[in-house]
Amino acid sequence: MDSSSSTQQLRIRKHPMLPPKSLFLSLSFFLFLFFFSSSHHSFTSLHSKTFPTLYSPHPLSLIDRVLFPDHVLLTLSNPNLVLPPHQLLCVYNNLVNGSTNPAFHLRPVLSTGRFDEFRSIARCPLPAPNFSTVGLRWTGHNYNRTFRFPVKETTKRWDKLAYEATLDADTVVVFVKGLNLRPHTISDPSRFRCHFGTRNAASRLTTKAVSVAQEVVRCSLPQSILNNPDKARGLSVTVSRHVMEKLVPSVARIGSYKKLPKNRGNKDKFDLCACTMVWNQARAIREWVIYHAWLGVERWFIYDNNSDDEIDEVVRELELKGYNISRVIWPWVKSQEAGFSHCGLKAKDECKWVGFFDVDEFFYFYKGQRNSLRSIVANFSFSNSIAEIRTGCHNFGPSGLTSHPKQGLTVGYTCRVRTLERHKSIVRPDLLHGSLLNVVHHFELREGFRHSELPRYVGVINHYKYQVWESFKAKFLRRVATYVVDWKEEQNIGSKDRVPGLGTQAIEPRDWRFKFCEVWDTGLRDFLISNFADATTGLLPWERFDD
Repeated sequence: MDSSSSTQQLRIRKHPMLPPKSLFLSLSFFLFLFFFSSSHHSFTSLHSKTFPTLYSPHPLSLIDRVLFPDHVLLTLSNPNLVLPPHQLLCVYNNLVNGSTNPAFHLRPVLSTGRFDEFRSIARCPLPAPNFSTVGLRWTGHNYNRTFRFPVKETTKRWDKLAYEATLDADTVVVFVKGLNLRPHTISDPSRFRCHFGTRNAASRLTTKAVSVAQEVVRCSLPQSILNNPDKARGLSVTVSRHVMEKLVPSVARIGSYKKLPKNRGNKDKFDLCACTMVWNQARAIREWVIYHAWLGVERWFIYDNNSDDEIDEVVRELELKGYNISRVIWPWVKSQEAGFSHCGLKAKDECKWVGFFDVDEFFYFYKGQRNSLRSIVANFSFSNSIAEIRTGCHNFGPSGLTSHPKQGLTVGYTCRVRTLERHKSIVRPDLLHGSLLNVVHHFELREGFRHSELPRYVGVINHYKYQVWESFKAKFLRRVATYVVDWKEEQNIGSKDRVPGLGTQAIEPRDWRFKFCEVWDTGLRDFLISNFADATTGLLPWERFDD
């Protein structure tokens, strides 16, 4: 120990109220406060010039780029890496005429998320004219040191793409766009093949399709995979229409094989689950989940179709409150039928029954009791012929409102169309037809099984379909179902897939807030206020959720 250190220690000992340990703790606390305040808003400040050695971004490894109508999807081989959107930038470059000095353009990322066990994803805005999407960079970081431009990059199109794949018993189910098959029809599988291999592999294993419908192709598995299903993990899979036809471009990869007991029955499954697909509807999810949990739903599969609202936060809050929810990242647009087919497979191992309905649709039983919905499906569980229960819908209008009702959809909207329109279904996922064919509202069932209609005097679904204009006009941006046209297109103007009185532009009609109002129906609202509202504050459970 040198003399200067000895002198410093002597000086410290002269202050009995501040021993060395206390000084160390004080300095540590000061440094903690300093670093906490520096990183309070975002981690971005940690890699600023002030502390250049404190933060080193993980390298970003891009796999695929998929071009959608309104954005570009990037897949990255970083499944466990947290990708905060505010810390990333989309990078575009211009290599016009073979320039050796590309021009760079940066824009904020739209959203990020973990995609599957192999990949995470990021969504970027469409590139400007003469620019192409090349990748991502961390904000505040030296771009040239963390990303090297690829010599040749390929961007796949969303409308001709094998995009998902999953194993189901001794088959693989591939979800693919671009086959242009007839809607609502089971096609001839003899003309289709599935092809397995590693990414960009020259040699592939090929098998025949056993069923084909819409965007779903089911194929037998190669014998080598049947002998050892774990070999399928990570394999790329795609489809061709004929043996010699060019393969459909693919981003589909097979996940881990989940081996189940051979004689596993229904005793360990949830009695009732629910599946839905959402896009920027986070503020309706709490109400939808909490209310239907009271009716008996035990498990939720929420397919997130490119939301950029607070859905992640809402789902996390519900999970912390004990609700069993899986948020499935489903970035594929115009694919609701395929998404529901995927969910049918996903729910089969966990659920005896699964309902397919939207977050603006609420079951209403005139003699409402806790677990009413679960009790109804339980009555059909012993049937040897019923595999689907259909419930009619009452469509509600804006009910005179001009802003989103604070107490929720079920309390705010109280005026509806007189007659029932369409229906939604609860199905036994183990009894769906092998093609997984559905038309959103109901499924094709195995031979020998049929559906049953829930009597109207027992209950209906309140569908809060036509909300205040600020909420409703978002539907003009795109329709989620595959086989309906977007409202901005000049097609099927008079069909039931369109709204009466609306054209192809998102322009509010003068009488919008009074439209679709033929019957004032306050039944569900009155029931909720009487039975769910807090006696002191009057707040409903989804309003006081944070307490």
